Amino acid sequence: MVTGKPLPLDQEQWDGSSEAPTSGLGTVGLSTLVWWLGVLCIFLVWNQGKASGRAKDKDNKVCVFLVSGVVHQKADWHSIHEKICQLLIPLRTSMPFYNSEEERQHGLQQLQRRQKHLIEFCYTVSQKYLFEGKYEDAVPAALHSLRFRMAMHGLSSVELVPAYLLLAEASLGLGQIVQAEEYLSQAQWTVLKSTDCSNATYSLLHRNLGLLYMAKENYEEARYHLANDIYFASCAFGTEDIRTSGGYFHLANIFCSLKKLDLADTLYTKVSEIWHKYLDDHYQVLSQARIQQIDLLGKQFVNDTGLDEAQEAEAIQILTSILNFRESAPDKAPQKTAFVLKTLIMLYYQMMKSSKASFPIKAAQEYAMRALTLAKDQQLNVQEQKSIQELLTLISAEEDCPIS
Repeated sequence: MVTGKPLPLDQEQWDGSSEAPTSGLGTVGLSTLVWWLGVLCIFLVWNQGKASGRAKDKDNKVCVFLVSGVVHQKADWHSIHEKICQLLIPLRTSMPFYNSEEERQHGLQQLQRRQKHLIEFCYTVSQKYLFEGKYEDAVPAALHSLRFRMAMHGLSSVELVPAYLLLAEASLGLGQIVQAEEYLSQAQWTVLKSTDCSNATYSLLHRNLGLLYMAKENYEEARYHLANDIYFASCAFGTEDIRTSGGYFHLANIFCSLKKLDLADTLYTKVSEIWHKYLDDHYQVLSQARIQQIDLLGKQFVNDTGLDEAQEAEAIQILTSILNFRESAPDKAPQKTAFVLKTLIMLYYQMMKSSKASFPIKAAQEYAMRALTLAKDQQLNVQEQKSIQELLTLISAEEDCPIS
């Protein structure tokens, strides 16, 4: 739950162990012990309140505080802290004494690199949770990203805006519109005060404002902000970039809600083409590299999408949503459905070796079989059937010869 308040337990002081702190005194860290002492103090205050006839209110407050602390502690650990625990140790260690200014500058540069890495890592993890619909898990990661940004850039830097926008989007996902508006207001105010805000940041701000107005069913305002999102994203990355496609996608969702299916269809087609072009270009590069590769050790060439985890999650969310639209549309368009299926096949195929999970293999096979069946049933052209069959053969070959 997004509350905008600091956690009762300062979990960044954990000792860096690989397991979450527990309530047993034999294994707790210093901060956990201090936290429990704080709870004990509150309990003593509650006892005094009980003696003076205020027991009921105090009891409720103490119970809420205690449960909130434990819940936040577990949520933080499973969302992000388990992933960054070891990375926090150098940041929480006092800087040593340096013999020269050169050594001191080198130490500061290393510290800044670690801070930047943590900021981007927490941001990516939170984004991934958002695209997967895990809004509660996204909150702790976004809060950590915000805290690290504040520590590095100050309280009024435009660098804080992406973290505010993550928190706003998570709040929208949790149905907390008022909380989302507060985060967006903070982001807008920070942007207004800034003199060096990038087009990419403006794009993100307008995209989240568009999502806010979509949640409030104010589609006119939502369309205005998404149009601005597309404009600024196009200035930053180009009109056919995958980072611009999100604006087209959300705009298509609005037209779907307004029952303007022709406009939605046009935009969904554009989004599909953008992702297909990116994945196909990447696939061709990988195929060429595989042919030219000379590996004396005989190791297989490792696939990857060229995307981070958040972008992969975004691609899955967008393409599966478009596929659902295609399959449920009253006007069936098998050619367009097959096109989306092929795009999903390429995505999961390129994820097969870079992902530790087994789901990309199963998903790639499933979509390939569905695409092949559709192509045969609808008697699509021979070239289309051949390209799908080639992808299915590649997937089967990768499954039979995994990298050891």
